[in-house]
Amino acid sequence: MAPAAGLRSAAFWGALVITVFNTVSAVGGGIGMLATGGLGMPREALAGSPFDSFTVPALVLIVVVGGTQALAAALLLARREAALVWTAVAGLGMLVWIFVETIVIRGGSWLQVLYFTTGAAQLVLVLALLGAVRWLPRAPLRPALRGAGES
Repeated sequence: MAPAAGLRSAAFWGALVITVFNTVSAVGGGIGMLATGGLGMPREALAGSPFDSFTVPALVLIVVVGGTQALAAALLLARREAALVWTAVAGLGMLVWIFVETIVIRGGSWLQVLYFTTGAAQLVLVLALLGAVRWLPRAPLRPALRGAGES
């Protein structure tokens, strides 16, 4: 395996693992917030925000954040070219979610650092897979099929 092919494979699988992790985390976290009324966060954390409960943030976490992550993961698994766009959208969505969450609850935790890092990593890996770095030239996610018409 050529060095670029090995790096491309590592970048692809890294993007897929992070995207699946983010999917499970967002959907699981949103369901947990709905089931427990905030996963132990005090309702006072929402003071001054447009929310009077954790229901809307939980639904946004499940549908918007988790949904884009799930779509990106499915497209990556299918090796569709649109996977890179959707993985970037999902990574950016994660960054926006974390920024807004930090502002709304006026505080931070190690989980916000973790999910900021995973969102940023998605963006970096997409850039690498798009060939934005000289050491990893662009290649299709799905290798061309050999067969009909080739000698």
